[in-house]
Amino acid sequence: MTLAQVPPGKVVSYGQLAELAGLGRAARYVGRTLSQLPDDSKLPWHRVLGAGGRLSLPAGSACGDEQRARLREEGVSILNNRVDIQRHGWRPVEHSG
Repeated sequence: MTLAQVPPGKVVSYGQLAELAGLGRAARYVGRTLSQLPDDSKLPWHRVLGAGGRLSLPAGSACGDEQRARLREEGVSILNNRVDIQRHGWRPVEHSG
């Protein structure tokens, strides 16, 4: 799965993840799928953010607080409910051949 390739300290948007996974512009589908992951999932769901680096899970909610804590543990800085995409955005290298 594409999400498993996102390294610690890096983030992707729902839309970018959909595109990388070959799902086109299915950002909402990605979000719905992630919301249904089992609690013990090893996938790094916390590295997926809304457009522009916006944290879409509300602060104060169990999932939102867990996401923020996990990102901070990986060295990702959060300011005004956003992550700096220029600094922390994941840009996979295209491999050809």
